[in-house]
This record gives sequence, structure tokens and C-alpha cells, in this order.
Amino acid sequence: MSTNEFLETAVIAARRAGEVLQEWSLKFTVKEKSRANLVTEADVNSQETIHRIIGERFPDHGFLGEENLEVVGSSPEYRWIIDPLDGTTNYVHGFPFYAVSIALERAGELIVGVISDPSRDEVFSAVKGEGAFLNGNPIQASDTGPLNEAFCVASLPVGPRGNEPQIQQFLRILPKARTVQRTGSAALNLSYVACGRIDAYWSGTLKPWDQAAGALIVTEAGAKVTKMDGSAFDVQVPDLLATNGRQLHGELVDLLSQE
Repeated sequence: MSTNEFLETAVIAARRAGEVLQEWSLKFTVKEKSRANLVTEADVNSQETIHRIIGERFPDHGFLGEENLEVVGSSPEYRWIIDPLDGTTNYVHGFPFYAVSIALERAGELIVGVISDPSRDEVFSAVKGEGAFLNGNPIQASDTGPLNEAFCVASLPVGPRGNEPQIQQFLRILPKARTVQRTGSAALNLSYVACGRIDAYWSGTLKPWDQAAGALIVTEAGAKVTKMDGSAFDVQVPDLLATNGRQLHGELVDLLSQE
């Protein structure tokens, strides 16, 4: 199968899952997986929709999904990594900043990434080596240079106690950047780095399904993804810094690496 077939299927699945989220938006109930970590029927139904659509097309592929989905396929080199609802707390509160995220690995390498924002009818996509796109149009990161001109976004731990290192990082960078925000959707944060709406995003709390698709989209947009200390990014590790790749990347590495 060609990567274009993989991409087409992922876009179909992501759009349909987004429709499922919108259909459930006024009728879901909420469960708490852990303190402040929510799940709804919408998450589960969205994931089932994605798994069905992709599984029917590629029945030998493996799957890893946030809502207890882990399947080793008969072609184990292929694995789909799924976040059926990234930004569940936003969704629960009617705050329209959430997304569906779907990535495909081949032999451990990310080759397809799709993120669908059903609230804005925006689909971000990338195939390795072919660039990044928003609704089919090419995108690229911003040209902001220094950190003091940068629009930054950070992830903080779910249900924070106040003494976590991620909060100390946030406070350290807050007076040095133009602004530092917390939005609640890693997938959209990465998409926004890719298309130049924000300049930098970092997190030390992400799971593979939170960051897989977005990391590929950022890279294919000509931007930069590393760990927070500047070393090579690993989708299995909760350590990500994504920027436009300019001066501010090094400035953030220095600040994020401080004890």
C-alpha cells in the first residue's frame, strides 16, 4: 500500500471521528480516570469509529489507542497511534479546542499524521518527506526569532499539586517570552506550531498518542522537534519541545534544562 492510501484512510477516519464527537457533544456523561483526568462516551465511540474504519481497510495492522486499545497486527511493522479526543476537559466544558489525532508508524518511524479539529473544520496532515498541509494547502512554521517575541504554549500535569518541575519551567519562561499559554490540547498545539499560529510548545507529560501525529506534522512543516534538552525526540518518551526552529529553540532548551 502507498502512503497516500494510508493518508486518505486516516483523513476519512479522523473526519468521521470528529463528527462523532460533535454528535455526542450534548449527550455525553463523564467519568474520572484519575484526578482531573476525564473520559466520556465520546472518547470511546470516537476511538471505536477510527479503529473500525482503519481496521476494515488494513486488517493486518496494529493499533495503540488512548482508551485501552492495543492490538498487535499480523504485519507488526505497521502501527496506528490514536487519540480519539485530545482535549477532553475542553470538550466537557464546551470549550472548542479539542481534536482527533491519528498517526501511522512503519517499523517505528512515523510516516503519516492527521489531526482533525471538528470545531473549525480544519484537518492538518503530513506524509513523511512530502510536507505538511492544512485542508490540503501547504503550511510552514513562523519566522519569529527571539524568545521575547514568541507566542509559547506549555502543557502542565493533569491535576497539578503546585510543586511539579513543569510548573517551575512555566514560571521560569513566563517573564522571558511574549506570552506563555496553556490550552489543553497537545495535538492542536503542535498543529499550530506547524502552521505558524504559535511559535513554541513544550511538554513533559505526553503519551505517544498525544504527540505522534503532531510531531510529524511539525517536522514536515520545516519546524523542529526535540526533547527539552535539545536531544533527539522519541515518541515513546514524555519529553517534547516543538518550535519554529529559529533562535528561540536554543533559548528554550537552555531555560527548560535548568534545575
